[in-house]
Amino acid sequence: MYQVKRPSRSEFVPIRHLHYHVRVWGTPRAGQAPLLMVHGWMDVGASYQFVVDAMAQDRWVIAPDWRGYGLTGKPGGVAGPYQPATDHYGFADYLADLDFLLDHYSPDAPVDLVGHSMGGNVVMLYAGVRPARIRRLVNLEGFGMPATRPAQAPGRYAKWMDEIKALHRGDMALKTYADAVGVAQRLMKTNPRLGADKATWLAQHWAAPDATGRWAILGDAAHKVVNPHLYRVEEVHEIYQRITAPTLAVEASDNELEKWWQGKYTLAEYHQRLKAVPDVRTAHVSDAGHMLHHDQPAQLAALIEAFIA
Repeated sequence: MYQVKRPSRSEFVPIRHLHYHVRVWGTPRAGQAPLLMVHGWMDVGASYQFVVDAMAQDRWVIAPDWRGYGLTGKPGGVAGPYQPATDHYGFADYLADLDFLLDHYSPDAPVDLVGHSMGGNVVMLYAGVRPARIRRLVNLEGFGMPATRPAQAPGRYAKWMDEIKALHRGDMALKTYADAVGVAQRLMKTNPRLGADKATWLAQHWAAPDATGRWAILGDAAHKVVNPHLYRVEEVHEIYQRITAPTLAVEASDNELEKWWQGKYTLAEYHQRLKAVPDVRTAHVSDAGHMLHHDQPAQLAALIEAFIA
């Protein structure tokens, strides 16, 4: 199993009627901004362990589990494997949760903020809504979504209601595994670059035994329900324009944006949107896929540290 170089500790912070689980490395230092790192869809804060271990300097690093992930509770429910306590998640809630987290950890000073994938989309929006709270901003493959048209709204609401019904029938339940080995194998199947040592370590944080002894993913199945609201590029553009923090947009050499969207949204469109950010630069991580923080933690750590120095 992967051997951790910089151990973390767990903290639980009361946020919006939830017990938010936060993984913390290091301690605060005078004159040094905290580094807050938020994860993506169906991931956990512990996922940044490899990047933290690869950093040249010790830092105070804060990585929460978003609501409904990891050890953070679910609205109306409890922490741990899926419980039918809520049946959908609103994207705006991540912004509010992040705002409360910053109130707790850095109420009087701006932070360095990193987000991956879904978390990258969150931090980009947050930095435009609360620009004074961010010192440096790093977006790891938070590409956003394809543009939508108002005519899509009726179908989107119908799909949302249909998927909520499917969730309640149990049709969207996440697969469980006999043991942690099965979870590790699933992680390696999803990401062929992930070695067995890291996968075995991640499996202990990505899943846990349920009441029957099966290993269940620590992610609420309700996250699979489509967002009922359309993605409005015009709104995103307005928010991006208000970002004041220097911004680093990081892409993996083998990013799969165009494969995901099959022509509905391209890398060129994403780069065009980035032009709205007043101070932005891009960087690439070689020999990496979407989970670049697993694939090349040393490359990524060096990019982040150089940018926030």
